[in-house]
Amino acid sequence: KGTISDAPDFDASADAEALYNAMKGIGSDKDAILDLVTSRSNAQRQEVISAYKSTYGRDLEEDVIADTSGHFKKMLVVLLQVSSPGVCDGERLNAASGECRPGGDLYEAGEAQWGTDEAKFIMILGNRSVTHLRMVFDAYEKIAEVSIEDSIKSELSGDFERLMLAVVQCIRSVPMFFAKRLYKSMKGLGTADNTLIRIMICRSEIDMLDIRECFRLRYEKSLYNMIKDDTSGDYKRTLLNLCGGDDDLAGEFFPEAAQLAYKMWEISSMTKVQLRPTVRPASGFDPAADAQALRKAMKGFGTDEDAIIDIVAQRSNAQRQEIRQTFKSLLGRDLMKDLKSELSKNLERLIIGLMLTPAEFDAKMMRKAMEGAGTDEHALIEILVTRNNEQIQAMNAAYKDAYKKSLEDAIQSDTSGHFCRILVSLTQGAREEGPADMERALADAQELADACNADSDDMEMKFMSILCTRSFPHLRKVFQEFVKCSNKDIEQIIKKEMSGDVKNAFYAIVRSVKNQPSYFADRLYKAMKGLGTDDRALIRIMVSRSEVDLFNIRKEFKETHDASLHEFIQGDTSGDYPAEKTLLILCGGED
Repeated sequence: KGTISDAPDFDASADAEALYNAMKGIGSDKDAILDLVTSRSNAQRQEVISAYKSTYGRDLEEDVIADTSGHFKKMLVVLLQVSSPGVCDGERLNAASGECRPGGDLYEAGEAQWGTDEAKFIMILGNRSVTHLRMVFDAYEKIAEVSIEDSIKSELSGDFERLMLAVVQCIRSVPMFFAKRLYKSMKGLGTADNTLIRIMICRSEIDMLDIRECFRLRYEKSLYNMIKDDTSGDYKRTLLNLCGGDDDLAGEFFPEAAQLAYKMWEISSMTKVQLRPTVRPASGFDPAADAQALRKAMKGFGTDEDAIIDIVAQRSNAQRQEIRQTFKSLLGRDLMKDLKSELSKNLERLIIGLMLTPAEFDAKMMRKAMEGAGTDEHALIEILVTRNNEQIQAMNAAYKDAYKKSLEDAIQSDTSGHFCRILVSLTQGAREEGPADMERALADAQELADACNADSDDMEMKFMSILCTRSFPHLRKVFQEFVKCSNKDIEQIIKKEMSGDVKNAFYAIVRSVKNQPSYFADRLYKAMKGLGTDDRALIRIMVSRSEVDLFNIRKEFKETHDASLHEFIQGDTSGDYPAEKTLLILCGGED
């Protein structure tokens, strides 16, 4: 569905011109090449190749070969052969799961081996039909227990990774692919005008209404309003005309978007994410040697901060606890007191945070969030929403031991109303565990939908009774069925009907249920964007997630914000070398 009527659906000469401009001169616009090649059908690519030849007297494939390199070039060349079958025949239907299961080409090329066979990825993703590949992706998730996107992110890198992700995204949904590209073109400082203009013009005659639906579904904001906020003058008016309307005024999904939302929750519930840390136990670990080295680093005039960082940031938490004990046994000194006396500012916060047990660290972060004049509600929400029952119970015990007061009492003294009740409910560490109960999920979804018509107090209490108690797998199914019951997305309802800390708490639960690494990536981005840094949030997340899922968070950060977490940390902490070095070690690498 386009937004400009009485116009042809596809203009091959415009694509040919865009590709020519992307490759002329020094360097190439890989984003433009990627957009234009991956999102077109075989028939459209054939038209573009012919238009390119007739307009410029040149062979498109030869120009691509001359202007690109490596696996990126090889995949583009395969896509330009336009030889993929248009349908999925019976033999290929049976082959789809075979290519994914242990022993199959795609599984063996990625998850099943050390290193990656890029040629197998190119062969399958570049030569199979759309219908076939959708079946392959579904089968891959069931067999490998990770999505094909997650596998690509972990196995590939650079421009080739971006290209393969674009192919997969276009196979799943071309409108969603362009919704993501439009969002990235406008977020943050400055606007990628070439990308924005190219997509708005070329898709306005094809599927702009579908892109608008996908945009609002993913980003809880209409494309219209984002363009309105990000551009000005005649440029803005032209883009808004191409956009065609403000979906925030509609309030509900278009039918196609509702189906897509339902499918997205289904994929979320099917996919078992393999959590990957960035800090692992050090090999050849010697707690006595580490204890002696730490004492040497703090002894005498001056402190060897680099030596402290290299030991503490590159050991697992269990190893750090051994070092604490050995330090006291060998030297008769309290390592924590020595570190506090020698370090200061953010480096002290980082090193002490790493030396505490996870429960001690969480308890300390909860205390810091509530002490003093103001309350850091976002920190309270983040910790309580993302910890499991065992971790919350350990945190409760650590809090009572350290501060001689229960965490629940502290929360009740510092917060009030529905927000207080939500936090107290989460503090019990009694969330149900286990898989979804289908019959109960349908009933829960209907109760949430009915609650949307009640007054705000009743609505918030009903949401709390379900969102704060049900298991995450169960809630995924509840939120999926909620789309059917209401023709709305649970995130949109929360943002539209609720406010303040209650809204933020429920929104964090939904985001964590949907994709917890993505939630943390967003929290890290907000901690570092703009003027000033929320150092406490940055340190809290980097320390607490480094042995859990920081690698996954890194990948989500890169995917959403088009910049690496490593790069962001370098730019945001450049004036504080010791803290920067520690954070970059925890980050674990550049994406």
